Amino acid sequence: MRIRTALLAMTSMVAAPSLAMASTITGPYVDMGAGYNLLQNQHNHYAQTGQSGTIRHTTGFNGYLSTGWGFGNGLRVEVEGTYNQTHARTISGGVVSAQPGHHRAYGKDQGYGGFINVLYDIDLKQFGIDAPVTPFVGVGAGYLWQHYRLGLRHGTNVANMNSTRGGFAAQGIVGAAYDIPGVPGLALTTQYRFIGQTASDSGVNIGNFHNTGHHRVTMGTRYTHQFILGLRYAFNNAPPPPPPAPHVVVPPAPTPARTYLVFFDWDKSDLTARAREIVSQAAQASTHVQTTRIEVNGYTDNSAAHPGPRGAKYNQGLSLRRANSVKAELVRNGVPANAIDIHGYGDTNPLVATAKNTREPQNRRVEIILK
Repeated sequence: MRIRTALLAMTSMVAAPSLAMASTITGPYVDMGAGYNLLQNQHNHYAQTGQSGTIRHTTGFNGYLSTGWGFGNGLRVEVEGTYNQTHARTISGGVVSAQPGHHRAYGKDQGYGGFINVLYDIDLKQFGIDAPVTPFVGVGAGYLWQHYRLGLRHGTNVANMNSTRGGFAAQGIVGAAYDIPGVPGLALTTQYRFIGQTASDSGVNIGNFHNTGHHRVTMGTRYTHQFILGLRYAFNNAPPPPPPAPHVVVPPAPTPARTYLVFFDWDKSDLTARAREIVSQAAQASTHVQTTRIEVNGYTDNSAAHPGPRGAKYNQGLSLRRANSVKAELVRNGVPANAIDIHGYGDTNPLVATAKNTREPQNRRVEIILK
């Protein structure tokens, strides 16, 4: 009944919601824990009479301290020092075979020694399970010394045992680890351990139960169940490096235009608001691109305010006036006047070919060329 209750408690601890996702250990770590110790009934054999008996124990406690190394693939190896203590409840047969029945005992037995453990952390994600817990299993082998200091009294009859014997021991381990938020490397662990220890001989001093003197009694194999809560700290707990930032291709800055067009109303040489904006852009661009000269070329369409032979001469003058208007605006925007060359080409070199005497807005223009 006690074993079943303890197993249920351990199952609840492992199944409880965890604090955070535990991680696989890489490098050194330390581990410590303590918990509930439950020793199964231990048989003994009394050499003088050839009879066997049983020692029943109450529950006790245990503790351990270990240090180990994680290989980063789930596998861990550690060296452990351990201690356990259990109080006796009753003794029957064997050393008290002359008095049948169960006799209430007093005293305790203590165990101490060490194990070398091999453990494996199970990454549940490899099975498609995104659970916030890392289970682990392991086995260990080592040596334990057991110190028996037990006694019983029945009326005036007394028997006691006070001796220390050692023996080979092995253990199986199953548990789970939960990372503690905000403390990298620190994890809470819950474990169940089953320990078996080989039989050993001990001395027993018999009072009036059967025969006086010092006798030998063989203590049978010890089977211990341990339910442990612990803390583990891994030293190499730096978070993984962040993924590399995506490579962002920065497009080159657009190269400023080297030619700007300024358009005019029919038979006009003054600048519109839009024309002033374009001239300002050309002035700014001249400071950002390599420029040695600025050409300002004026044009008209092939219509004329004064038709007839005078038309060509009029358009020539109109195109030059337009070029001068643009030059004056460039100078106003900071361009040196001696860097500007102006020309008037009249109605030659139209942007759009048209019939004679056609008013074409795109041909009424000034070209600003950065050279």
